[in-house]
Amino acid sequence: MSQADFPDTTDTPLMSHFIELRSRFIRMFLAVLLVFLGLVGFSRELYDFISNPLVALLPAEASLIATDVASGFLAPIRLTFFIALFVTVPFILAQIWGFIAPGLYKHEKRAALPLLLSAIVLFYTGVAFAYFIVLVPALKFFVMFAPDNVLPMTDIDSYLSFVLKLFAVFGVMFEIPVVTLILVLMRLVSVQALADKRRYIIVGCFAVAAVVTPPDGASMLMLAIPMCLLFELGLLMAKVLVRDRPSDDLEADEG
Repeated sequence: MSQADFPDTTDTPLMSHFIELRSRFIRMFLAVLLVFLGLVGFSRELYDFISNPLVALLPAEASLIATDVASGFLAPIRLTFFIALFVTVPFILAQIWGFIAPGLYKHEKRAALPLLLSAIVLFYTGVAFAYFIVLVPALKFFVMFAPDNVLPMTDIDSYLSFVLKLFAVFGVMFEIPVVTLILVLMRLVSVQALADKRRYIIVGCFAVAAVVTPPDGASMLMLAIPMCLLFELGLLMAKVLVRDRPSDDLEADEG
C-alpha cells in the first residue's frame, strides 16, 4: 500500500483553526450588521445627539451645512456604523478571547481576562469623558475665537470626523493603566524604572495631549491630567501584582 492511500492529517489542526477563526469573524460581522440594522432607522436622531453640543453654541442664524449632495445621507449612516461597532466591542473581544484562550495556560488566563475587561471599561470611560466633559469646552473655544465677520457654519462630515477622532483619542489614551500593567507583566520594564522616570512620563503626557487634542489649553489639560492619573493608577496596580507575582509564578511552574 502506497503513502498516497493514507489521508494527510498534518494540516488538519491548522485547517480547523482557520475554520474556527472564519466562523468567529462571521459572528462578529453579523453582530455589527444586526446592531447597525437596528439603529439605522434612528441615524438622524443619533447624529442630532452628537451634533447638539455644537448647535447649542452656534449663533441663531448659523447651522450645520452639507457641502456635498450625499453628505446629509451618508454622515448619519457612517455615524450609525461606528456606533454599531462601538456597541459590539465586548462581543468582538469575546470572540477573539474565545479563539486565543484555549492556547493559554491557566495563570495566563487569570492575568489576561481582567486586563481585557479593564480595557473595555476604560475605553468606554474615555469616550464618555470626551463627550460629556471635553467636547463642549473644545467647541466653545472654536466658536468663541471665530472672527466677528465670520459666521461659523461647519460641514456635517467635518464635524463627524472631528468628534470621532476626539472619541478615539480619549478612548485609546484611557488604556494607559492596561498598557502599564502589560509592560510590567511582560518584564519589558520594571515598576521602579517607571517610577524613576515619572517626571519624563508626565512631560510626555502633556506633549502627547498637546498634539492629539484640539488647539486649546482646556482640552489639552483635560487629557493630560487624566493620563497622568491613569499612569499612577497603572503603576500602583503593577506594584501590587509584582508583590504577589512570585507565588503566582510558582503555581504556574507546578501546573
